[in-house]
Amino acid sequence: MTSVSVQSSRTVAARSARLLMASLAAGALFAGGASPLRGQSAAAADPRVGLRAGLMDAAEASWNMRVLSKTQPSAKFAGITNSDLSFTSHYAIQGSYNGYQIWDIANPNHPTLKTAYYCPASQSDVSVYKNLLFVSGEGNSARLDCGAQGIKEPVSKDRLRGLRIFDITDIANPKSVGAVQTCRGSHTHTVVVDPKDKENVYVYISGSAGVRPADELAGCVNAAPSKDPNSALFRIEVIKVPLAHPEKAAIISSPRIFNDLTAPVSHGESALDIANAAKAAATARAAGGFTAMIRGQDVVLPGGFIKPMLDSTVKARNGTGAPTGADSAALRAALPAMIAKMVGDAPSPGSGPLPGPTQCHDITVYPGIGMAGGACEGYGLLLDIRDPAHPIRIDAVADSNFSYWHSATFNNDGTKVLFSDEWGGGGQPKCRITDKKEWGADALFTIVNGKMEFQGYYKMPAPQTPEENCVAHNGSLIPIPGRDVMVQAWYQGGISVFDWTDAQHAKEIAFFDRGPVDSTHMAMGGSWSVYWYNGVMVSSEIARGLDIVELTPSAYISQNEIDAAKTVHFDYLNAQGQPKLVWPPSFALARSFVDQIERSGGLASSRITSIRTALGSAESAKGEARHTALHKIAAQLDGEALGPDAAKVRMLAGAVRELAAATGK
Repeated sequence: MTSVSVQSSRTVAARSARLLMASLAAGALFAGGASPLRGQSAAAADPRVGLRAGLMDAAEASWNMRVLSKTQPSAKFAGITNSDLSFTSHYAIQGSYNGYQIWDIANPNHPTLKTAYYCPASQSDVSVYKNLLFVSGEGNSARLDCGAQGIKEPVSKDRLRGLRIFDITDIANPKSVGAVQTCRGSHTHTVVVDPKDKENVYVYISGSAGVRPADELAGCVNAAPSKDPNSALFRIEVIKVPLAHPEKAAIISSPRIFNDLTAPVSHGESALDIANAAKAAATARAAGGFTAMIRGQDVVLPGGFIKPMLDSTVKARNGTGAPTGADSAALRAALPAMIAKMVGDAPSPGSGPLPGPTQCHDITVYPGIGMAGGACEGYGLLLDIRDPAHPIRIDAVADSNFSYWHSATFNNDGTKVLFSDEWGGGGQPKCRITDKKEWGADALFTIVNGKMEFQGYYKMPAPQTPEENCVAHNGSLIPIPGRDVMVQAWYQGGISVFDWTDAQHAKEIAFFDRGPVDSTHMAMGGSWSVYWYNGVMVSSEIARGLDIVELTPSAYISQNEIDAAKTVHFDYLNAQGQPKLVWPPSFALARSFVDQIERSGGLASSRITSIRTALGSAESAKGEARHTALHKIAAQLDGEALGPDAAKVRMLAGAVRELAAATGK
């Protein structure tokens, strides 16, 4: 592992190479050479190994969690990729490449469909704020009118690449109230609430597509910032949305948070994938297909990539009709230089290192601490967002074990941040026995004086098959008091809950998984994202619909801890707008700390028993008697906060004292 700062980073890879490898090489990487399962020696002990395949009837395995419901998509959304989630009141809003579905999850055992809004676009990530719903659009086929016919023209005023805005005051009947077009579309977006500004909400746009033509959207410039200060590259967009007039939403700034970053060191593909790709490329060449060497790997170039190039070759000689053999030969000869330019295989002599990322994939804002974590392709960034319209980069880290920095999550007190690595772009099997545990994993950092310090990795530990796309993806904190516990999606690796309180030794404590969508070939599926929301965990299953699960008590999480977590209530949740977790006073909160102290051995077992007895007696008492009993317990605990788990004893004393204050005299 090589973790480097901005000053010491050097070029070996560029984001364009990752995208090309992920999108062009997928077929080659999946072809041939089935691999054994990762961790085969422990395979027999893990029920996730060997699960029967199937779309809606795959075998399942769970540990320390219970499945409450599995809901299939509505008719127009069946067979279409489901994407991210957002929540408001008792509704889960599920993005889809066909639009979005709104589910009533008031009864998590039986979700019901409130509405299915058909509006095709990739990838339709969703967020909410009050009565507004925001939906991302990035692909070339999305239309402003939400039509199904798509757009074939290279330039069109009907194209939507940016942010859609809906009024969901009547949540069963969303109304489109506007759209903000951006030069690179919106792959994801982040809603930012400024505590000082009650009239507006802000949205950060992360768009990773190519720059659209200026004659489609005025002001879009594809040149480097050094050549044109109006460049759409190396920046994010900040949209200001007036809450009273969302139709007036507009871009107000384009911060260049990537200035001076150079392309970081990164690993290539695994030995197995390189060998499989070479076999697939040889087969393709024998059949007349096109291939290219990218980062030392032989990659099959798909027809959708080659056809426009062949058409351009015909046009360049003023020809008409189908490409000829001579056209194919000319393109083959030109491809190496073209590909090298696209992916930046090497800097030109004397030109210095290649530039770093030109865009973020995802930004998680935490207004409670005034910071954001930017997962920005080749880097993890720490941003100061105290002025939401003008975020400022305060730190950047790179890691040679990372391929593509995908998303970020802070712990509740803002002393740590976790970044996920979407190695393979989400469409490849990266949890096999041959795949390193440091690749396609989470990287965990502490934050010290505004700087990130690497601590360790976490990767879902169960071996997956070559037919299952698997890599770290979206998740959120679970409000277990006094601990850093997270639930995370791993595509067909399922759902994993892990404790990263000790950032150097994160460990899994619960999971839910299915068998592959198909046992004969790689078929997309699995959990795109999973978030804790008001007592349950809701997962957007790429191929199968909506899953809702809950934790069950175990040696790792007690019933008291689960009950304390359920006292935390959100009115709405966007996982990229991380809220500060606040626990109201409760006996469950106090008892959760007792359970944790017992688990760590922080107090003698006899003392644990006496504390539980005292809490039980206090709970049975009323009014002043309860108030007095709780104060007595807290005072005794103050004198015991000296041992190996003194901090947790102080948390317990504080929770008991807050409970006493809430009880009153």
